[in-house]
Amino acid sequence: MWIEAGHAADPGRYHNATRDGAVTALRGDIALTTQSAKVSCMTDSKHTGGALACLVDLTSPPPRPDTAYGEWKGGWIDFDGTNLHVGSSRADPGPFINGNGPELANGDSLAFGDYRCRADQAGLFCVNYARQSAVRFATAGIQPFGCLRSVPPPDGVGTAFSC
Repeated sequence: MWIEAGHAADPGRYHNATRDGAVTALRGDIALTTQSAKVSCMTDSKHTGGALACLVDLTSPPPRPDTAYGEWKGGWIDFDGTNLHVGSSRADPGPFINGNGPELANGDSLAFGDYRCRADQAGLFCVNYARQSAVRFATAGIQPFGCLRSVPPPDGVGTAFSC
């Protein structure tokens, strides 16, 4: 598999987030960024059971739905393997309150929990092995793979996919 073929990065490097020079240890959670795809991702085991939350600088984010309340973040992506939500109403910065993780270099892959992600010029690709699904995060858009199919989005979400 192409994602697995990447150079394995040391997961120990990705258990911290940095904001304004202050480093926060994330214990078992993971944080990473990519330069080429302008993506920042983080897990939050305490609140989401280890699902991946990502902020992507989308060129064309989904529009704010009528059901959204709070601050609209069109580039907020939640991916738990079964569901992929693009765009979200947020009242707080969630796990990103601690900043962003270290850069995952193009060609490197990072394995954590049920996930493995690989950075590339074309985006950040993440597979969830337990659910046999994957996603590409890129400024050009979010692309689902595997069992993920378009579904009506829940309230407050721009676009949704589900297995």
